[in-house]
Amino acid sequence: MDIAERLRQLREAKKLSQGDIERRTGLLRCYISRVENAHTVPSIETLEKISRALKVPMYQLFYDGQELPEVPLFSDNGKEDWATQRKGHILFMKLRSALSRTSARERSLLLQLATKMACANRKTRR
Repeated sequence: MDIAERLRQLREAKKLSQGDIERRTGLLRCYISRVENAHTVPSIETLEKISRALKVPMYQLFYDGQELPEVPLFSDNGKEDWATQRKGHILFMKLRSALSRTSARERSLLLQLATKMACANRKTRR
């Protein structure tokens, strides 16, 4: 899958110009051109901006099929992940919402705290 070609296909299918994408994303038109011509590799953040500008889910930038791809099951034991079950999903969505409102400094502090808790948990299991 050539991401550059896929971005151009999606943009043209929506009848948008590179200038339209520039206005919707804040990215320079020359940068968008460089991405579409495979002269530069966009970051995930840039791809998120472009997918929002194109009003398509991000997976469509990588997947060119007509139907949704099958969601893989990542659990080692064959059971569903906790975040896909009802209570876990609700908790995950609340956590995601709360983290989106925190500053970078607060997120860093939470990550350090979680790391220390995980290390302490490993030590008690031994």
